[in-house]
Amino acid sequence: MFSLQVIALSSNKLTGGIPSSIGNCSFLKVLDLENDLLSGHIPRSLGKLSHLQSLHLSSNQFSGELPSSFQNLPSLETLDLSNNSFSQNIPPWVGRSFSKLRIITLGMNAFHGKVPCELSNLSSLQILNHANNNLSGTACLGDLKAMAKRQTIDHYLFNAKYRGTKAPASWKAWLLPKYTKTLPLVTSIDLSGNSLVGEIPEELMKLSGLLVLNLSGNQISGQIPKSISALSDLSSLDLSNNNLSGVIPTSISSLSFLGSLNLSDNILSGKIPSTGHMVTFGASSFAGNPGLCGDPLAAKCPDDYSCKAGPIKEEEAGMDDVHDRWFYLSIASGFAAGVLGPYLILAIRKSWADAYFGIVDKIAHRVLNNQRLGRAARWNQR
Repeated sequence: MFSLQVIALSSNKLTGGIPSSIGNCSFLKVLDLENDLLSGHIPRSLGKLSHLQSLHLSSNQFSGELPSSFQNLPSLETLDLSNNSFSQNIPPWVGRSFSKLRIITLGMNAFHGKVPCELSNLSSLQILNHANNNLSGTACLGDLKAMAKRQTIDHYLFNAKYRGTKAPASWKAWLLPKYTKTLPLVTSIDLSGNSLVGEIPEELMKLSGLLVLNLSGNQISGQIPKSISALSDLSSLDLSNNNLSGVIPTSISSLSFLGSLNLSDNILSGKIPSTGHMVTFGASSFAGNPGLCGDPLAAKCPDDYSCKAGPIKEEEAGMDDVHDRWFYLSIASGFAAGVLGPYLILAIRKSWADAYFGIVDKIAHRVLNNQRLGRAARWNQR
């Protein structure tokens, strides 16, 4: 019993609490008790499991706060406590104690207070999910090194018969089929459904390997940073239900991997960028922003190209009219010069006129004489 490496009893409708004797399983690497009916506080004895790599306690009825004994779990890579009734603040020591932590999901609890800045010290973190809590203040997220680069090596979270690469229970359905088999390659931040304020943190724009960013359902204000184009691998962006204002930066069009975009229900204004990947999104991505205009919304922009087409064509027509006038004027001038010019010259110089009309008479006499000879020849042949 004490040499156990894996305890997987999820979805078994287990009741009661976690026995404190669990701390005697000193070789335990995986503890999966998610989706049961367990309740009470997490026993401090869990802090004795120094080899624990994957802890799944989501979708139960646990309450209280995170035991400080968790600081003694240096090998922890996955911590999933979502969909419980945990309260209090997220302790700052979370960001100082887990150098190997790659997944932390504390969503759908009752945590409140600020997002501790110490979380930025989690240099191996790839998935951060604190959605649907009561968190407030500004999001303090800095140097998350594992999200600052694209993940290309599929490191399994636990190289044993039981691989702790299962997707967190709180993930949205559309993400599950897409990333279940490649979870170790995913980088994601989900802070949706809280009461965060302030502007979108500029340090987030340094996380060029980020695939999923969800800040929806907060009270974030200010503008969408122009530097959002630095998130070149972004696959899903949800900034809906906030207080964002200003225009949608055209730089967002360069996010060529973006497959899901939601900017609805903000105070955004101006014309929706219509280049690059932005043309693939429907009206629902921009709904609830009365100041937005242009495709795919029905509202047209005042400076839309179709409004400018009339004046531009009228100006071009005016230029064509001027060109036509000069063309016909040049023809008339040429005709006058060709016909009236010789007449005026001959009228002025009588000697030239006599010589000219004398030549014309001779030519006319010769032509008429040739016609008579031709008719006489044809008559004789009859």
